[in-house]
Amino acid sequence: MYVPDFEYHAPKSVAEACAILAELGDRATVLAGGTDVLHKMKVGKLAPEHLVSLKHLDELRDIREEPGRVVIGALASHNQIYTSRLLQRRYLSLPMAAHTMASNQICNLGTVGGNIVNGVPSADLPPILIALNASIRLTSAHGERTMPLEDFFHGSAQTRIEQGEILTEIEIPDQASTGSTYLKFGLRRSGALAVAAAAVSVQVAGETLHGVRIVLASAAPTVIRVTGAERSLVGRRIDDDLLAEAGYLAAQASSPRDSIRGSAEYRRNLVEVLTKRALRKAIDEGHA
Repeated sequence: MYVPDFEYHAPKSVAEACAILAELGDRATVLAGGTDVLHKMKVGKLAPEHLVSLKHLDELRDIREEPGRVVIGALASHNQIYTSRLLQRRYLSLPMAAHTMASNQICNLGTVGGNIVNGVPSADLPPILIALNASIRLTSAHGERTMPLEDFFHGSAQTRIEQGEILTEIEIPDQASTGSTYLKFGLRRSGALAVAAAAVSVQVAGETLHGVRIVLASAAPTVIRVTGAERSLVGRRIDDDLLAEAGYLAAQASSPRDSIRGSAEYRRNLVEVLTKRALRKAIDEGHA
C-alpha cells in the first residue's frame, strides 16, 4: 500500500507549527508519532494535502514535575511514559497502562498526544489519565486553552479539538489519591486492543472510601466515567459486597457494542469483573 501524495512541513517551534496550520486549514493534518495517521493514509481513510510533522518540537517530549502537578509533553512516547522514573514514583498505574499498549516498536513511536487525539474508545491512556483527574492544554495561533480530559471526547473518534489546534501538554494535579490502577482484557497476552478496560483511583482512610473515580474503555462510544458507581462507594465501609455492587452499577452504566472482538453482553460482563478487580487492587495499594 502507498500513501497518497502530500506536501511535508517540519516546523521548528510550536508557534511555527500553529502558524502553518492556521494558514492551511482543513487541508493539513498533524503528524506526531505517525502510527495511526500513516496507517489511515495507507488504507485510504485519510488523504491530507499537507502533513505538519511535530518531530522537531523536542520541548513537547518532556515529562516533568512542577509545583502542584506533573506535566507530560504530548510528544512523549509510550515507552517514555513506561520508563519515566517520575511517573513510576508518582503514578505507577500510568506507566503500567503504557506497557500494555502495543509492540515495542510501536511504543517507541506512538505518543500520548496521539493516543488521546484519536478519540477511540479502546485507547489505553485516556482512562487512567481521567481517573487521575488530568487536564490537557491545546495551543493554536490564537492562544491556549485547557480543559479536563474527560470533557475532551464527545463520540467515537470525535473530540473537541478545533481546527488549527495542537495538543501540547497533559497535566496531572497533585491529589489525595492513595491508589490507582488500570486493568484491561484483550484477545492476546500483550499489545492487544482492549475488549473492555477499567481505570480506578481511590482515596482510602481506614476502612472507608472517601473518594473514587472509575473510568471505562471499550464500554461505550467514548471513554466514560461512571459516576453512579463512584457515588455508591463514597463514605461506605469497604467489603467485597460493596465492590461487587459498584461493578454491577458500572456494567449497567456501560453501553458497549457488538464486534468481532466480543459481544455487547460479553463486554458488559467484563466491565463488571474488571471494575471490581481494579477497585480491589487500587484499595490494596493504598493499604500497602
